[in-house]
Amino acid sequence: MSELTLTVMRLGFLAVLWLFVIVAVQVIRSDLFGTRVTQRGSRREAGRQQQAAARQAAAPPQQRGQQGGGRQRRNAPTKLVVSEGTLTGTTVALQGQTITLGRAHDSTIVLDDDYASSRHARIYPDRDGQWIVEDLGSTNGTYLDRSRLTTPTPVPLGAPIRIGKTVIELRK
Repeated sequence: MSELTLTVMRLGFLAVLWLFVIVAVQVIRSDLFGTRVTQRGSRREAGRQQQAAARQAAAPPQQRGQQGGGRQRRNAPTKLVVSEGTLTGTTVALQGQTITLGRAHDSTIVLDDDYASSRHARIYPDRDGQWIVEDLGSTNGTYLDRSRLTTPTPVPLGAPIRIGKTVIELRK
């Protein structure tokens, strides 16, 4: 074997060895510090809220009380609040849109919880103005007031929805 071939093989082996070390360090780092949860689209959410407010102001007076095509109820919740877990204090305004919960980065509320699935659950309004919670086939389940959900279920005001270590409530 020529000296050049031997040198190229040594450098290739050294590069593969360093690649292995770098990957091992990244895996250990992610195990120690967890995944990074980034703040999602605060500008985008503010833009959506402004558009919704503009549509609401432009609507005729008899339609202004309606939300998402349904009737606005007197004791209808207006926000979703995380009351326990790593995101405690996080609030999402309820404006008739579907709210997705899970580990996926495109979820409305991204849960950094070992017991949450990537697409864990969703909360959406029905035609009567009630909010419905639905488990999306998660491994560890979604609980409403200590009972595991098997079908889409209406959520009463203030009832705790538990996903792993995270507890979410609908509030006025």
